[in-house]
Amino acid sequence: MQYCVSLQTDHVDMGDKFASGEGVAAVARAAEAAGFDAVFVTEHPFPEDEWMATGGHHALDPFVTLMAAAAATTRLRVLTNLCVVPYHNPYVLAKTALTVDVLSGGRLILGCGAGYLEAEFAAVGAAFTDRNDRFDAAIAAMKAAWTQDGVPVAASGSTHTMRPRPVQQPHPPIWIGGNSRRALRRAVELGDGWMPFPNPAATAARRKTPELITIEQLAARLDEAHELEAQHGRTLRDVMFTPVGVDAFGTTGWDAAAFRQVVAEYAAIGVTMCAVHIPAGSLVEYCDLLGAFGAEILS
Repeated sequence: MQYCVSLQTDHVDMGDKFASGEGVAAVARAAEAAGFDAVFVTEHPFPEDEWMATGGHHALDPFVTLMAAAAATTRLRVLTNLCVVPYHNPYVLAKTALTVDVLSGGRLILGCGAGYLEAEFAAVGAAFTDRNDRFDAAIAAMKAAWTQDGVPVAASGSTHTMRPRPVQQPHPPIWIGGNSRRALRRAVELGDGWMPFPNPAATAARRKTPELITIEQLAARLDEAHELEAQHGRTLRDVMFTPVGVDAFGTTGWDAAAFRQVVAEYAAIGVTMCAVHIPAGSLVEYCDLLGAFGAEILS
């Protein structure tokens, strides 16, 4: 099992402790030293105030932040969890992801999602209703830009070529986020991995993706994935999920044996990476807890 953890840059309320160059570097170095496989950040360029008031969060630019983490480490992979692809021009996004891949020595995992915050779509000038179709088209466009010369682009009426080629061949791995059938199908047909996330029924409508909370529900979805894999002749290399109910390391009552049991159950149904939640009140505490998790679980 691989493990990833947040860089915590959404905690802008803590001043510059996490949302700073020094904070990102400190967390990345601590995660690498502890034995984590990857660190991640999310994307919210201009969130709506109403969403923020009901549990939303800010975020630094994911690619700039992950590049700072990569520059402070040597082997740690960097994951967008997740990049809202329909916010972006696909060719500009392809070059941004390519740049991180090249400068990090091939450590980027491009976690992608369709997005669900209609007001934020409007704020960045992106259409909301056709976001899924544009998402699928963007993946195809990015793959073409990364791997082909003379790519025809309808908007310009000419052909284009992107250089350099990615370090990771044929391109950085694309992991698709979301719990819906369409997200799962997209992961199998177009991606390399799937990133469902725990989503209780109470938040399913708000997040515009189905409930997914139990291991039985996850196993059923992975059975669907295997059916799709057989139909399309493709196999998902990775599946990421968060250990439900046992993920808050460092909190009172956290049980290492229960955590290991849940992780073993996930591994048995095909999960390859666990996203770990480690609540902390400060940068120093967070880095200490990363080290403690590494000593107890990863060593």
